Amino acid sequence: MTAVSDTSELPSVKAETVLSARSRKPANLGQILRWLLLFLGGLLMIAPITYMISTSLKWPHEIYNVNLIPEEPTIENYTYVLEDGRFYLWFINSIIIAVITTVSNLFFDSLVGYTLCKFRFPGRYIVFIAILSTLMIPTEMLVIPWYMMSQSFGWLDSYWGIMFPGLMTAFGTFLMKQFFESVPDDFLEAARIDGLNEFQIWWKIAMPLVKPALAALAIFVFLGNWTAFLWPLIVTNSVEMYTVPVGLSGFGDEVDVAWELIMTGAAISTLPTLVVFLIFQRFIIRGVVMAGLKG
Repeated sequence: MTAVSDTSELPSVKAETVLSARSRKPANLGQILRWLLLFLGGLLMIAPITYMISTSLKWPHEIYNVNLIPEEPTIENYTYVLEDGRFYLWFINSIIIAVITTVSNLFFDSLVGYTLCKFRFPGRYIVFIAILSTLMIPTEMLVIPWYMMSQSFGWLDSYWGIMFPGLMTAFGTFLMKQFFESVPDDFLEAARIDGLNEFQIWWKIAMPLVKPALAALAIFVFLGNWTAFLWPLIVTNSVEMYTVPVGLSGFGDEVDVAWELIMTGAAISTLPTLVVFLIFQRFIIRGVVMAGLKG
């Protein structure tokens, strides 16, 4: 009986196999070209990182050798950089600045975005447009006003002088406002009926509902401040206040630039950004997509 039942099922299995095979469409030329372009684009993206890691493993006499694989790989460059106390100091400076500015943006950008989204007051749209208009101003045009402010308030060569331009951003305000649009007003009204004040409603009701936006904003701000170069270079005077990008720009010999050491420091300083991106990349994608769809 078992053999007969197994034999009776064979035609149906064969039919399903034939249907599934017919349902598979062969890859057309356009799809092949798209995949080829994506592959070439991926190679272009990883080429600088590959060259950086390759150079960091080379001896000085091999720096200008075009081979990606070093002839005599060495970790002496990493040993030298890690034994240099200045690199640790720059690393700590970058961590302090990136973490404080990230926390500040999460607080102020979300608070302003919530206010512009959920409160109705005269001039609300004017304020929002004024905030967005600052995105059209190049950073290079703001450097001189920032420097004059830092000099007037005594913020030159200090953590505060480096951080204050990025403690709140127009992009973060826009991102949070777009996400707060998805928070139902009924939830907020119910919280008001329960006796919560506006700050408690924002903190306990609205903020937990926009966690993807908060995660995306945190990553954007952290990476932006970690890799910032122009403003920290201008506002700092002492080596002790340098951040990692500024410190690495002059991290070489006095006679000739030690590219192998610069690449080694860059490879080490890239690790935190890669780890953060790999862990939270889904929040970045979701945050950007949802910000474009909402509103």
